[in-house]
Amino acid sequence: MALWLVRTGKHGGHEEKFLETNRVYITWSGLRHDLSTLADKDALKAVLRNAYPDKSEKALGVAAGQIGIVWQEMKPGDWVIVPSKRQPAIHVAEIKSDYAYDANADDPYFHYRDVEWLRQDIPRSSFDQDLLSWFNGLKTIYQIKHDAEPRVRRMVERAPKDSTAPEGGVKPSDVDDGAGDPQIDFEQQARDEIANTIIAKFKGQGMERLVESVLNAQGYTTYASPKGPDKGIDILAAPGPMGFGEPRICVQVKSWEGPADIKVLNELVGAMQNVGAQQALLVAWGGFKSSVDRERAAQFFQTRLWDQNDLIDALLENYDKLDDEIRAELPLRRIWAVAAPEDGE
Repeated sequence: MALWLVRTGKHGGHEEKFLETNRVYITWSGLRHDLSTLADKDALKAVLRNAYPDKSEKALGVAAGQIGIVWQEMKPGDWVIVPSKRQPAIHVAEIKSDYAYDANADDPYFHYRDVEWLRQDIPRSSFDQDLLSWFNGLKTIYQIKHDAEPRVRRMVERAPKDSTAPEGGVKPSDVDDGAGDPQIDFEQQARDEIANTIIAKFKGQGMERLVESVLNAQGYTTYASPKGPDKGIDILAAPGPMGFGEPRICVQVKSWEGPADIKVLNELVGAMQNVGAQQALLVAWGGFKSSVDRERAAQFFQTRLWDQNDLIDALLENYDKLDDEIRAELPLRRIWAVAAPEDGE
């Protein structure tokens, strides 16, 4: 069986549609043509040329290669990786149908395959770094080769993680997008490496220490709860050299890999009242369940929710101001690179 990767748009705009309808889609807007009526990929390129007259022949070839995967190459029983944009997580599904076309669907959801979601929201940090590198290809749809498929199957089945990486690390030939382009999203790859280092060195109360250092770098004076029952609060923070400024913030830090639920949020909001804090910050390394996400708007003026990505963003923004001990444990260096061209959809 093959292992494929399908993205849900640059900003994950199609992710909820994928999950709610139990499908993976070709999300190229305006592609109103039943591909099952076409003879081959040359005919597909002709359709794409008509639909996207401003695209170059090279871009049309890349698009045909990726669209052709969903149209022709995927098979029932194959597995699909869908990286989440909502939180640092991976969804895994099994393909259940052949290619299908729905002329009455909303644009761009005309082309799809039915799937069964086997696991949703597996934390990215649960995967070995070389697997994450395979997930970081720049294209929207491609095949992941080498030994990734059996290792992902073991992950989904909750078997012990196989940390054996292929000799020599990631090779471009292990990622096949149907167009011979092995480009990798090195920004995401770097963030995955940072995340793996953080979870290895700062899990548990170490994560509280890291969050406290970030708050100090942002100009807050902090008080960390002593070891033992924290009654829903790990850190108190307020601006100014003595912490007498406003806003007064109480912080709860959850370093476990699973998503935090609404009970954790409610406990923090209750604890906020008990200590006279005005705002709260909930840091959940594994992200948040949908019950928490639904409360974001209601809690906007009172509570902030940080997942792994938010914490890394805050850390990178304030890295030069972190205390020396934290920077010694998490040595980072800023680099610049030429941006890869955007993948057209």
